[in-house]
Amino acid sequence: MSRLTPDEAFIHLDCDVTDAGFGRYVEIGRGTRLAHCYFGDYSYCDRNCDIANATVGKFSNIAASVRIGATDHPMEKASLHHFHYRSADYFDDAADDSDWFAHRRTRRTTIGHDTWLGHGAQVRPEVTIGHGAVVAGGAIVTKDVAPYMIVAGIPAVPIRARYDAKIADRMMALAWWNWSHGTLRSALEDFRALSAEAFLERYE
Repeated sequence: MSRLTPDEAFIHLDCDVTDAGFGRYVEIGRGTRLAHCYFGDYSYCDRNCDIANATVGKFSNIAASVRIGATDHPMEKASLHHFHYRSADYFDDAADDSDWFAHRRTRRTTIGHDTWLGHGAQVRPEVTIGHGAVVAGGAIVTKDVAPYMIVAGIPAVPIRARYDAKIADRMMALAWWNWSHGTLRSALEDFRALSAEAFLERYE
């Protein structure tokens, strides 16, 4: 029997999960923290990731120690420190600032389908990683990444396209990530053996 199932995410030990939803065949690596996020079908993250306020598409490949949607401190206020929004931790007669936490949750990060985020990459709030894009290990992404683009660096900048524009457009139109589990299985050998262009020629 396969290790991953359509019915329940495979969540490894020592994870901290708050208000998270999962599609089919999802795996969450050991020691990961998830808050206010959703993982689409077949997506996974490796160990020790920290993902907040994010929507992760289908077939996303997230390496170890990736951080998505790191929360900000209020730079426009008199203090950066969280005593004034995590106030209940410091004062018996004060409540946490629920408005600040609600504001943070609106700043969603979006990770597209069939993406790869390398080890230790960071993606800032309100950034969109396009379908098929690759983020190099250690990169810090502060701006949107186009579909099928490879980015690297601090801050991340485009290195090259994963496919030429015509192939990328055709792959987006094919949208194989919406295929059924059975169709994926029947095409498995072609996923393994064919180039992107040959795959498109067979399945368009």
